Amino acid sequence: PDSESVWLAAAKLEWETGEIERARVLLQRARERAPTERVYMKSALLEREQHNYKPALKLIQEGIEKYPKFAKLYMMGGQIYSLDMAADEKKKSYLEKARKIYQQGLEQCPNNVTLWILASRLEETAHTYAISDTATNNNDPQQPNNGSNNTNSKAAGAGVTKARSLLELARLKNPKNDQLWLEAVRLERRANNTKLAETLMARALQECPKSGALLSENILTAPRVEQKSKSKIAIQRNPESPLVIAAVATLLASDRKLEKARKWFERGVMLDPDLGDSWARYFCFELDHGTPEQQTAVKDRCIKAEPKHGELWQSVVKDMNNRHKSIGQCLDLVAIQIKTKAANRTTQ
Repeated sequence: PDSESVWLAAAKLEWETGEIERARVLLQRARERAPTERVYMKSALLEREQHNYKPALKLIQEGIEKYPKFAKLYMMGGQIYSLDMAADEKKKSYLEKARKIYQQGLEQCPNNVTLWILASRLEETAHTYAISDTATNNNDPQQPNNGSNNTNSKAAGAGVTKARSLLELARLKNPKNDQLWLEAVRLERRANNTKLAETLMARALQECPKSGALLSENILTAPRVEQKSKSKIAIQRNPESPLVIAAVATLLASDRKLEKARKWFERGVMLDPDLGDSWARYFCFELDHGTPEQQTAVKDRCIKAEPKHGELWQSVVKDMNNRHKSIGQCLDLVAIQIKTKAANRTTQ
């Protein structure tokens, strides 16, 4: 059968039962008999998961040549260089190759917001790629940087400037996109440019006044004394946003209005059961304030709902280390992320 779905389902079955070679053969046949962009993506993903990065990159390149408008191939290629291969050695050559593949992707897919954000984050962290290939070949683990923290600081600042420019260009090409505004705000927060972050948030909410992502971020990052007023504004602008509802519920929980908070968390997961972040925030709340039975009930309902979306949820589920983890295990990991972020906000 020359059907993408049949070939991918057969390969997935072998893959998930540990029959990697059989899955590899099936995907090779699929590329010969029913080639599609998804077949190439899954083929590259299989090799990436096995840490076979060169074959994975070869498949990505073949896929890009056949399907130049398929953004996910560029994303995976950039991440193999910047996350996987750079995990052991932060070689400058990996930075350049990741940068090149993201640039190619942006030329072909200028409306793909995720690609812009990945390219921006690469520039933001470019100063961490300190090892030259010649230094590595000479068994020199660290390329000299004149021993100066000032040099590192300047390099980091230059990276933030490049990242900022990329996001500005992205917003010109994709106006009124709340995810690009959100990333721009967070970039400035990470760089400790608090005033600039606040200015950008104000501009973002002018351009995207009903964005649940921006409104909820505006609540969670506001000073304590301003959170209540920002919550009221958010509810007025977008009362049906699960992100806004979860942010308001989090605020209620911090005010020890526990029953009211529980009702708001419940409303959030009922509005959109597919949003993993809402389940994770609800689960965090029950871990802090609920009984073991209430914690188990939220986890069981999340598992049954099988959520697929959510910023934090996808960042955990799509992490290569978590590829074969269950929904319940992923829920635990997202809850840890939420708690960590909340702790960091309170210490800032």
